[in-house]
Amino acid sequence: MDSYITIDGWYSNICFSSAHIIHEYEKCGRLHGHTYAIHAKISGDADDKGIIIDFSILKNVLREIVNYLDHKVLIPEKSSIAKIQKNEKEGVKITALGKTFVFPYSDCVFLPIASTSAENIAKFILDYVVENLDIPPGVKCVEIGVDEGYGQGARISKKIK
Repeated sequence: MDSYITIDGWYSNICFSSAHIIHEYEKCGRLHGHTYAIHAKISGDADDKGIIIDFSILKNVLREIVNYLDHKVLIPEKSSIAKIQKNEKEGVKITALGKTFVFPYSDCVFLPIASTSAENIAKFILDYVVENLDIPPGVKCVEIGVDEGYGQGARISKKIK
């Protein structure tokens, strides 16, 4: 029987505020932002001490990604719609669907995703967690959730074994 642990980003203050544009949707095609919360669920078999994974180790990895994303403009580098021009001195210019946005380079974070939907951000964070977390042998699945405010968000999981 699998057990699991959870981290609630709202209660644990694993949150970040960022701006983004989802060019594919009219309403979300405007510059806007959210205060996001990251949630985690790790399932598997507990070790001989009764622990699946140390909460503090997981929280540290989640806080690393929060610090990376917090108070930044999220830029989807793999967008098929947006033309992105980056210059550290002149800034970041994004052109899509007749609109042009310009941001200071240092205010942006470039993500290897097609759009900055909650679903894609959750996958980006899941990949980061799996790559940067020292995953104990009993862990079978890692799930990450990203809320764009209370009550709405996306969840994605990856089987480890």
